[in-house]
Amino acid sequence: MTPSTTVARHDPWLTWNATIASITREGPDVATYDLTIDDPEVAQRYRFLPGQFNMLYMPGVGEAAISISGDPASPRQLPHTIRVAGNVTQALANLRAGDSLGLRGPFGSSWPVEQCVGKDLILVAGGIGLPPLRPVIYEVLANRERYGNVTLLYGARSSDGLLYPKQTAAWEDSITVKRTVDRASADWHGHVGVVTALLERLSIPRPEDTVLMTCGPEVMMWYTIRTALSRGLSKANAWVSLERNMNCAVGFCGHCQLGPEFVCKDGPVFRYDRVEPILKVEHL
Repeated sequence: MTPSTTVARHDPWLTWNATIASITREGPDVATYDLTIDDPEVAQRYRFLPGQFNMLYMPGVGEAAISISGDPASPRQLPHTIRVAGNVTQALANLRAGDSLGLRGPFGSSWPVEQCVGKDLILVAGGIGLPPLRPVIYEVLANRERYGNVTLLYGARSSDGLLYPKQTAAWEDSITVKRTVDRASADWHGHVGVVTALLERLSIPRPEDTVLMTCGPEVMMWYTIRTALSRGLSKANAWVSLERNMNCAVGFCGHCQLGPEFVCKDGPVFRYDRVEPILKVEHL
């Protein structure tokens, strides 16, 4: 696992003021909020790694852990793609461009992008699982010559759940992008079915030198890993991003404890063989 370190060292309990620069509606209940940190000194030194998250604070409501979905090379812009799924995210959905909120972070472990140099890379995302993987794609595109075959397999329940449609189409100039939906609408002409079906059909010429990163519903990730292992990938080259109720982000409150691991501090990105025994325990 890539250590949870960043360039910006700070008090993890310190909340900074941030302003919403813009809001992009991504779907019926999903939007991307581009945030900027108000303090110029803090903004100057802020850095994050692909897969890390911030705690977004709404006064009088609470905090929510939200993955940073932007480009690590442009840390002044901090996009967070958010689906309404609770009191905090509902309060965030009521904000407009120019409004303020609290932010602290970044927190957590990151995707092992540097370990993928010279290897093929398969990214498997389900629904809102694409935003935590998007920073990986930014890094790959900025250094395309350092990586082998790069493939994004992306699935959603329906076509309106597929995020960043224009951007994913543009990515096809540099990487392979395959999409699928569980239920097809009249205007959908692509693949229909679960995302693991795309993985089953994917050509994997170098399984021993292929890294898999997956994020989405845990049942999807479970079957994705099983399929990847059956295709010859190793557990040591399979990575998952887990989601739990994270209240403190520093392993203090215990809300996100998963067996011996704290998802906020030891994760959210884990090498699969580290959490495999835990994920096999029902309801954990």
